[in-house]
Amino acid sequence: MEALIALAGFVAGIVLTLALIAARRRAAAQATEPEDSFDVARRVVDLMEPGAVVVDAGDEVVLANAAARGLGVVRGRELAVPHLLRLAATVRRTGQRHEDVRLTAELIGAGPRTVSVQAMRLDDGGTVALLVLDVTEARRIEDVRRDFMANVSHELKTPVGALSLLAEAMQDASNDPEAIRRFSTRAVHEAQRLNRLVRELIDLSRLQGGDPLPERALVSVRVVIAEAVDRARLAADAKAIRLSVSGDAEEHVLGAEGQLVTALTNLLSNAVAYSAPGTTVTVAARSQSGFAEIAVTDQGEGIPPGDQDRIFERFYRVDPARATATGGNGLGLAIVKHIATNHGGGVRISSQLGTGSTFTLRIPLAPDPALAPRQTQEARS
Repeated sequence: MEALIALAGFVAGIVLTLALIAARRRAAAQATEPEDSFDVARRVVDLMEPGAVVVDAGDEVVLANAAARGLGVVRGRELAVPHLLRLAATVRRTGQRHEDVRLTAELIGAGPRTVSVQAMRLDDGGTVALLVLDVTEARRIEDVRRDFMANVSHELKTPVGALSLLAEAMQDASNDPEAIRRFSTRAVHEAQRLNRLVRELIDLSRLQGGDPLPERALVSVRVVIAEAVDRARLAADAKAIRLSVSGDAEEHVLGAEGQLVTALTNLLSNAVAYSAPGTTVTVAARSQSGFAEIAVTDQGEGIPPGDQDRIFERFYRVDPARATATGGNGLGLAIVKHIATNHGGGVRISSQLGTGSTFTLRIPLAPDPALAPRQTQEARS
């Protein structure tokens, strides 16, 4: 799609550019003012979203629209990017060329950008047209998708490979009931891990889709906490971990109850998984500055400062060896972040090595229904 849009824009730009040059040359030859079509064509080129630049045989800019100047590729009557000058020289020999060019942060006064450049020789006199399209976000998405697929492939190989080896081992040990029990127990563990990975991949895909919040309703913070604690209780009991709930949970938020329960369950599951047996995991609720805040605090080992900015990335794990032992796959916190963001909120972490971690889920409070009639009346007046 991007290529088709760029090509269509490029063709339109070339046609308009030729019209501009032809009008300018006719005006120069006749020693008259340019025709009205020249001004109209220039205005149309200025309205084009891609940057459009035309340089003559001496690399002097004879036409540049607002988008090109906004990208910083044109300064006065010169191309400000050496790579574009080299590209123009190449095109004069080859006829046309398409390249991605990196623009530095200093050039445009913002972060570095990647632009897709379509270049074409317009005539035998050395005139070259350049169509410059900002593809920074598109390239970033491509990189994320590529990394995501590579990570998914890697994560799927581990449980699938383990199940295959365990199946072969059980076949070889068909006459050893004790070995069969041992291998089958491990196979169940790997199957559960695979099932959890697939389920979380599906959840993450839905959260990143075009309709991440299909159903909005008034959701009780108390109900969300109660359901999440109930889901985490079995794993907590298995490690003799106490789940403590405190604070004010009487507020309501507007959103999808199922997603909010999933987010809080993921935080609780992590807290239980990374806490020592016999410790306490606390869930505390409060309202603060228009947000409902639900904080999950554990008494685990804590998270190093250098990892705290990355733990919400997909598949990122502070300790891969321990995550494998606990069944973690690095998607739980990514799901929490997407759910919070889709609800207009966020999630933050506070952690110190040796003392534990606190993850705080923040969701905007629902408007007070009692104020709605008064607000409507005020709007009418």
